[in-house]
Amino acid sequence: MRKINIDKIKNKRILALIPARFGSKGIPKKNIIDLGGHPLLAYSIAAAKLSKLINRIIVSTDNIEFAEIAKRYGAEVPFLRPKKYAQDWSADKPYYKHALDWLKKNEGYVPDLVVNLRPTAPARNPKIIDKVILEMIADKKATAVRTAHIGRRTAYKMFRKKGNYANFFGKEDFKKNEESCDRCRQTVPLTYNLNGQVDVLAPKVLRKTGMVHGEYVRAFIVREIIDIDEKKDIKFAEQLLKEKEYLPLLNFLNQIEETRKNRSR
Repeated sequence: MRKINIDKIKNKRILALIPARFGSKGIPKKNIIDLGGHPLLAYSIAAAKLSKLINRIIVSTDNIEFAEIAKRYGAEVPFLRPKKYAQDWSADKPYYKHALDWLKKNEGYVPDLVVNLRPTAPARNPKIIDKVILEMIADKKATAVRTAHIGRRTAYKMFRKKGNYANFFGKEDFKKNEESCDRCRQTVPLTYNLNGQVDVLAPKVLRKTGMVHGEYVRAFIVREIIDIDEKKDIKFAEQLLKEKEYLPLLNFLNQIEETRKNRSR
């Protein structure tokens, strides 16, 4: 890994982009549900604020209520995302491209890097965010860096159906007469799950290739995190956020709420 000139990093435009659409079938208005006294969305904003390398924070939302909450916690909401890019089936590319196009057209702002911080993964250590950013900058070949954790179940025991038959993954890693499904899990390679804790992207990749992540996605391995998808995940996340590692997030959010209350008195 090459050495990094910190002064040059400070000159880079590093944007935190936080996607927070209104719709959610599993948990209504999921991105602003209460988590430890603060809306879920606020934890991503706090993590970005506490990063030493991120120098702009924008929330991409299609909802005015969400926008006001984002502003309250210190994020910018210079636009509302069109509803067509905020559907249940919407992928990352539409809202990512919309944000970049809007910022370039209306502000002439083109970030060097975009840090995608999904609200559903609230337990983030800001130091991890900065480490992921540094890995992206240090690796000239990388088109993105994405966090992942070791999968509980190896993909070598999984398959997709091909007609009526099982087509197992990873067959190319074994000899013709070897069967990965017949081996104990300790003897097959580890496989990993992307978890959405931190994704660092390069807008130039989208401009050149039309892809969000590109062909050379560097993996940054972290411990398994909580991804809030069901109501039962909320209590688990509240307990996790009490760990020492995440106290800076809670302190930051509590200070914002205290300041707001004092101003309203």
